Amino acid sequence: MKLQQRKNGLPLTAAALTVGLMLSACSDNDHDTNMPEPPAPPVERSFTLTVTNLTANQPMSPLALLATSNGYHAWQNGEPASLALEQLAEGGDQSGYNAEMDGIDMVVSGAGILPPGASESLTLTQTEAATASLSLLTMLVNTNDAFSGLNAIDISQMAMDETQSFYTPAYDAGTEANSEIKGSIPGPADGGEGFNAARDDVDRVHLHPGVISQDDGLSDSVLKASHRFDNPVLKVTIQRTR
Repeated sequence: MKLQQRKNGLPLTAAALTVGLMLSACSDNDHDTNMPEPPAPPVERSFTLTVTNLTANQPMSPLALLATSNGYHAWQNGEPASLALEQLAEGGDQSGYNAEMDGIDMVVSGAGILPPGASESLTLTQTEAATASLSLLTMLVNTNDAFSGLNAIDISQMAMDETQSFYTPAYDAGTEANSEIKGSIPGPADGGEGFNAARDDVDRVHLHPGVISQDDGLSDSVLKASHRFDNPVLKVTIQRTR
């Protein structure tokens, strides 16, 4: 009888031990399941934008590269220029654009004047969710209010090493008459006034008709035939590098 009790007792003890281990394992699994997942590291994307000045004698003001979102557009053809655009198109001053403006996440500035025939590259790095589009602005400084660039180019779906290329025309900000007279142009051809708050033109952005120059019959002009330009005036390449 004692032998029978011991034989029966051994399986009961083993069974109890097995159940205990199973419960312990379930408890550990439940604990692991309830632990929060560690946050994923932010994904960064980098873009390199290369700009080439295609004109014969129109230096470009320091480039302003805008990382934009929320449907931001730097200008609308047929609509009045913003104050920031007026300041840039008349005087090459990009200070009106800053990251505190609605729709602008970051502003990357060029190193300085971009001479005719020269190229400059700018790099933008941001988290994946931040940048939806890019805009670029620069003034043709031997003009009254001509500018060029890119307007809200979608980069959200660009793959690694993908490249987009653009040839951009000259636009007229429509804020200052294209008089070409002495004292009205900030570039080296004149060294005159830049931004002026008064608007004495059509007050809407449109394609620039070009300059006339004194060599082509505008006697009051301070510009030469070399300052004339045909479109396009810039070549712009965007490459995703990371």
